[in-house]
Amino acid sequence: MREALIVWGGWSGHEPQECAEIIKTMLEEDGFKVYLEHGTEALADPSVHDLSLVVPIMTMSKIEKEEVKNLAAAIESGVGIAGYHGGAGDAFRDSVDYQFIIGGQWVAHPGNIIDYTVNITRPDDPLMEGIADFPYTSEQYYMHVDPSNEVLATTRFTGEHAYWIDGVVMPVVWKRRYGKGRVFYSSLGHQAKEFDIPEMKTIFRRGANWAAR
Repeated sequence: MREALIVWGGWSGHEPQECAEIIKTMLEEDGFKVYLEHGTEALADPSVHDLSLVVPIMTMSKIEKEEVKNLAAAIESGVGIAGYHGGAGDAFRDSVDYQFIIGGQWVAHPGNIIDYTVNITRPDDPLMEGIADFPYTSEQYYMHVDPSNEVLATTRFTGEHAYWIDGVVMPVVWKRRYGKGRVFYSSLGHQAKEFDIPEMKTIFRRGANWAAR
C-alpha cells in the first residue's frame, strides 16, 4: 500500500487543517494510507524515505535544517511531493533548498481575490486529459519559477492591479523532477472551498497520484 504524509500548519488564512483533511480523504479514496502531522518535525524522521508521497501545507512557516535535508534526500531517492497554492509555493521562505525542490516561490497576488482564466497548455498530458481552459476566482499567483519545470497550465495577467506586468504569462501548474523524485505543484487553492471546483480538485488529485512512487 502506498503511504502519504501530510504536514500542515503555518498561516491559518489558508485553512491548512481543513485542507489537510480534504486531501487525506482524497488520497485514502485512491488507496493510500495517510498520516497527518501538525508541524514539520516529522520531516526529519528517517521513515520519510519509505513513503510514496509528501504533501506540505505550511504557508510561510519555518523548516529546520535537518528537516529539509532529510526531506530533500528522500525526494532525491524517489519519494514524491505534491503541493498547492501557498501551502507549498509560499512555504519556508528562507529555505532555498526547499524552493529548489518545489520549483517556484510566490511573490505576489495583485488585486487579491479576482477573476482570471486558467489556460491548459498541455492538453495531451494525462494530468490534463479532458480539462479545457476554465475561469477561476481566487488569488492569481505571481511567482518566481524554475525554467526546468514542465508547465501544464498558465494564466495571463491583465495589468489592472500592477500595470508593469500587463500581458505576463505565468505558470499555474507544473511537474518536475528532483533526483529520482517526482514533484507536482498547482498554485490553485486559496481556501478549502476551492476543492469543490472540479477542475482544481481533479488536477491536484491526478498530480498527487502522478508524484507518488
